[in-house]
Amino acid sequence: MNRRVTRRSLLARGLAATATAALPWPVSAQPPSPAKLVIARRMIEVNREPASVFGITRDGGKPGLVLEPGERFHVTLENRAGLPSLIHWHGQTPPPAQDGVPGLSQPPLPPDQRYDYDFAPRPGTHWMHSHEGLQEQMLMAAPLIVREDRRDDAQEAVVLLHDFSFADAAELFAKLGAGQGAHAGHMAMAGQDQPDPHAAHRPAPVAKAPTAPSSPPHLHDIEYDAYLANDRTLNDPEVVRVERGGRVRLRLINAATATSFIVDTGAITARAVAVDGDAVEPVEGTQFPLAMGQRIDLLLALPRGEGAYPVLMRREGEAQRTGIILATQKAQVVKLAPMSQRKAAAAGLDLEMKLRARDPLPRRAADRRLTVMLGEQPPYIWTINGQTHGAHRPMTVRQGERVQMTFVNPTGMMHPMHLHGHHFQVTALNGRAIDGAMRDTVIVPAQGGRVTVAFDADNPGEWALHCHNLYHMAAGMMTTVKYEA
Repeated sequence: MNRRVTRRSLLARGLAATATAALPWPVSAQPPSPAKLVIARRMIEVNREPASVFGITRDGGKPGLVLEPGERFHVTLENRAGLPSLIHWHGQTPPPAQDGVPGLSQPPLPPDQRYDYDFAPRPGTHWMHSHEGLQEQMLMAAPLIVREDRRDDAQEAVVLLHDFSFADAAELFAKLGAGQGAHAGHMAMAGQDQPDPHAAHRPAPVAKAPTAPSSPPHLHDIEYDAYLANDRTLNDPEVVRVERGGRVRLRLINAATATSFIVDTGAITARAVAVDGDAVEPVEGTQFPLAMGQRIDLLLALPRGEGAYPVLMRREGEAQRTGIILATQKAQVVKLAPMSQRKAAAAGLDLEMKLRARDPLPRRAADRRLTVMLGEQPPYIWTINGQTHGAHRPMTVRQGERVQMTFVNPTGMMHPMHLHGHHFQVTALNGRAIDGAMRDTVIVPAQGGRVTVAFDADNPGEWALHCHNLYHMAAGMMTTVKYEA
């Protein structure tokens, strides 16, 4: 029997104690009604062909959620998708029971049921996506913007990126050789009309950590039919009308499942002012890497005349691209091809080396040091510390500790590693110490890449730690960080 988890039941279990502090309404007043988010199927057009995908929309059919400074994340999530699902609030640090990971936070949300959420949100550019099976590949994702308490005259534009295939996600997974891998068809089934809601959490075989990559170095596992910016290709891009000489804040979110992009602002030099929702000291440039799960806020100052200014997201290492067009009212918009004449660079650590947090962690020695060894085994098994998710041994921390975590990647592919429930500071890249950005997702380069981060253990619970390449995670590259009693 499925039982709806309500705000009252969460409070009764003591899981929302920290979320009830600093309510933005008077204690004697009636709290505002929750915002409503709905999971459902929808139709889009890709390359002039109809495609059935998922969506997460609020009242009025707009994707995702935008909160103003000081506003609580007070949300009712309804499932009208026809199959179990569960949404993770990527970048947020809620109580663990509201984090949206099946089997770890809550059971999957059954069709025609709802869950209620209530916590104090973290400001910045974040997003929401399914953590059930392979549903994320079918565009079950949306922006989650919590506006910062700031005053400027910048126009905002939010861009959600996807990689899209007309093929079924389970078919894509099977072609990778995952039929004999960690979760094989079980994870893949979770995206189908008759899912197995417990599949992602069944015990999986233990794989030994490799001493060398089992596959040659490469950037991509999957060739997609299209790359989307706000559901559209460059054959019919979104045109954002802007003021001459105006300032635009682009909130860019990489919701792709297996594709990193290089953001290209062309003739306009942009300033990176935040990554993963956390402010950084501004870094100027025209090329910015954006791995799966990562976000970047770019501030652009436009010329004073009429004009159209493409902002392109180029598939790393390849010629495919997507994007949007910033255009003044009278500007002529020229059509751009979805293929460039030159290939983009690979997504690496060049930008990471330049980034500095606006609000870094207080300086403090580490109380605990953890090593996260990333591994791969044939036919398509991806591991953390030699284990696949389900057979993993949680990494333990204690509340109040400063934790240092070093990712080591001897495999043939880059991994964007994401820690739930916390934001960390990047403190070393390939052995070189830096006072880097605050993040929740970081690139760990292939073939010997080492990235060290630090975080304060201030959110007790058990939290997912995984690669944000969906297929790597589905094939085992996920573990947990668990607080000791």
